[in-house]
Amino acid sequence: MINRIAILLICLSAAVVTVQAQEKPETPSLVGSWEGPLVIGRDSTNLAFTFSMSDGEYTAALISGGMGIYGMPADTVIINERKIIIRIPRLDVEFTGTARLDEAEENIIRIDGDWFQYSEMVPVVLLPVDQPTF
Repeated sequence: MINRIAILLICLSAAVVTVQAQEKPETPSLVGSWEGPLVIGRDSTNLAFTFSMSDGEYTAALISGGMGIYGMPADTVIINERKIIIRIPRLDVEFTGTARLDEAEENIIRIDGDWFQYSEMVPVVLLPVDQPTF
């Protein structure tokens, strides 16, 4: 009798895990370019990240004509569901953001984030663009 109960519990727990896995929506792809204004004090410049996928991992490059940066690769790119972390230590830069989805939750419409550099934090909103502005 105990063996039957144990088998039943194992089967039920496997069914619950299967249902939970099916309910979790897949996050849409970030591949492409995302751009927005970076305003520090009175200065404003465009900031863009171009995301690519390589061997199942995201890579990102920073583009900002105002800073004289034209494709600097990020050292660290972490994507956890809709949370994004990009680090470029040689510039003392960390960008953290959240991908915002459309109502159908099928497409990313913007990335709401924060640009951290030299102990300063600046909010940034990135929108999808065909090509970053140089």
